[in-house]
Amino acid sequence: MSKQAKKSGGSTIALNKKARHEYFIEDRFEAGLALEGWEVKSLRAGRVQLNESYVLIKGGEAWLFGAHISPLPTASTHIHPDPVRSRKLLLRREELNKLIGQVERRGYTLTPLALYWKRGRAKLEIGLAKGKKEHDKRAVARERDWQREKERALKHG
Repeated sequence: MSKQAKKSGGSTIALNKKARHEYFIEDRFEAGLALEGWEVKSLRAGRVQLNESYVLIKGGEAWLFGAHISPLPTASTHIHPDPVRSRKLLLRREELNKLIGQVERRGYTLTPLALYWKRGRAKLEIGLAKGKKEHDKRAVARERDWQREKERALKHG
């Protein structure tokens, strides 16, 4: 029984707004991140971007690629931080098996949606997604405009 990601009362660090525009999000999962000390400090300072990031499954493990965590200038001088290194995602085995099945057999994509704090730990919300075509994006925009017009008409009577 896998638990799906729930909205927490924790503070949001970063959002990937582009993902909701580019994909239909079918399911959501919450994963922990294996981070180094300087990365946690940078997250607390809000120096992270998820725009170009993606999740891949390699060797039965989930990995976050392309997330850019900028090192703080006060970081230790004896380490050489790599801002875009691949980071391991911490998921339960059942969740990983479900994701592997969906991605390999059904052609889904794993995309990071949000990075947030939950009980002092950094958590990543992953979306199991299908890509949108251009006409799908237009239809979504048309529906959003129609809802806005409808609300406006109801408000003014």
